[in-house]
Amino acid sequence: MTNGELLEILIQLFGGLGLFLYGMNVMSEGLEKAAGERMKKFIEVLTKNRIMGVIVGAFVTMIVQSSSATTVMVVGFVNAGIMNLTQAISLIMGANIGTTITAQLVAFKLTEVAPIAIALGVFLKYFSKNQNTRKWAEILLGFGILFLGMGIMSGAMKPLRSFEGFRTLIASFGSGNIIDTVLAIFTGFAVTAIVQSSSATTAIMVSMATAGLLPIDAAFPILLGTNIGTCVTAMISSISASKTAKRAALMHLLFNVVGTAVFAILLAQPALWFVKEYWTDSGRQLAMMHTTFNVVTTLIMIPFAGIIVKAVERIIPIGQDEMVTPEGIKYLDDRILETPSIALGQVMREVLHMGNVTKKSLKVSTEALVLRDAKKAHEAFELESTINNMEHAILDYLVKLSNTDGVSLAQREIIDGLFSTVKDIERVGDHADNLAELALYSSEHKVQFSAKAIDELKDMTDQCVDAFSESLTALKTYDLKTAQRVMEREGQIDLYEKQLRKKHIGRLNDGSCDPSAGVVFLDAISNLERVGDHSSNIALAVMDYAHTA
Repeated sequence: MTNGELLEILIQLFGGLGLFLYGMNVMSEGLEKAAGERMKKFIEVLTKNRIMGVIVGAFVTMIVQSSSATTVMVVGFVNAGIMNLTQAISLIMGANIGTTITAQLVAFKLTEVAPIAIALGVFLKYFSKNQNTRKWAEILLGFGILFLGMGIMSGAMKPLRSFEGFRTLIASFGSGNIIDTVLAIFTGFAVTAIVQSSSATTAIMVSMATAGLLPIDAAFPILLGTNIGTCVTAMISSISASKTAKRAALMHLLFNVVGTAVFAILLAQPALWFVKEYWTDSGRQLAMMHTTFNVVTTLIMIPFAGIIVKAVERIIPIGQDEMVTPEGIKYLDDRILETPSIALGQVMREVLHMGNVTKKSLKVSTEALVLRDAKKAHEAFELESTINNMEHAILDYLVKLSNTDGVSLAQREIIDGLFSTVKDIERVGDHADNLAELALYSSEHKVQFSAKAIDELKDMTDQCVDAFSESLTALKTYDLKTAQRVMEREGQIDLYEKQLRKKHIGRLNDGSCDPSAGVVFLDAISNLERVGDHSSNIALAVMDYAHTA
């Protein structure tokens, strides 16, 4: 074989692989858009039931067409607190089963219908105005490009049948020799780690099998290596994540390494006999071997899921820092942006979390003011710093989510509303900070409120905290009645602030209140009244969305 012939084979092989990966990505995006809300519901019903977790993992991976992508999402879910390690391990097991669907799909050899699928997909995508039709058009288009790439790869492989050196190398992988088996496993691992997709590696192997270059005996150990190589993506993804997320990625690696060892040592011959006995087509044999490996490994390992969780917790011990729940960002993770419906749910949780931190700051600052407690005032200052950091992080995440493909019109309406809602919550934090400043001033200058002024301040604080708390409830539930109640409360707070201002000015005039205390009191009720305004803004945003939905 000349260098020119080898170069032509490589160009066609990598060109076909590129089309395959692109087609798989287009099809995956189309499937995800069509099933985005269903995916969210599937994740939400995930419980500690391991079987349900496996089913969910398989379903999600069938949608995203990659166990690596699913596992990266799982790392994000764990990092964002959506699920624990016990739930994650069953989802990872299911992901390994779901990824075999791609191999089953490509083994059908549908290259002849690829041009028809592409033509129909392009026509529907660019000439249909119906959003649902366009989603299915993307699935068709991706399907066609995927099989077009498969056809090119299969054609590129055929000349290698006449190259004796290549055939000898491939044959050695199925010799059963320990060194050859390890070399074959490493080959599968290396190729998968490089292309970042076990589905792509399996597609290359199916192309080789279709071209008569890769018998199942030689393909088997390579296939084992691909299952380890697919863990690399999640391991890399977990580097910047929490320790819990690192444990999730490590579980994926541990699961596949143990499964590979069990099959290589104990189940190789029974598995080979099974696929040879019931299937004669080499491509189908390879696809069935891939499925058999992952299904059997899951069945063997699922009773030991708890042991795997304990093992990774031994390898990466739980530190003291994990025992304390941080006040800052808890639920956001860029990995979840791959599934916008779930990412939006997480943003909502984070906004509500920011609201609760702000509510705590409001309570602490008013307590500091009434008690002239400098320590509580400084606690409120720290909370305000946290609120500001949370605001920046949430707004950045909302921008990323807004620019993500697959966000529906209804979801975009919610995202747009959240931008202003986050600003309103942050402004409530600013008013709490102002109250803490007044508390510090009162402490340093020995400002003394009258008993009447303290009672009025407490009463107005309670009203404002209740209004803010109800606005967060309305945001969480999108309940119009609750939102309407908040708006009515805001009117009452405005009226009450005017009454208190009039009464206090009267006390200043008759000399029953110290002038310095009077100034602080009036500033305090003014800030509290603004809290009511921002609570009303949050409720109004909820009502606006409900009317446009």
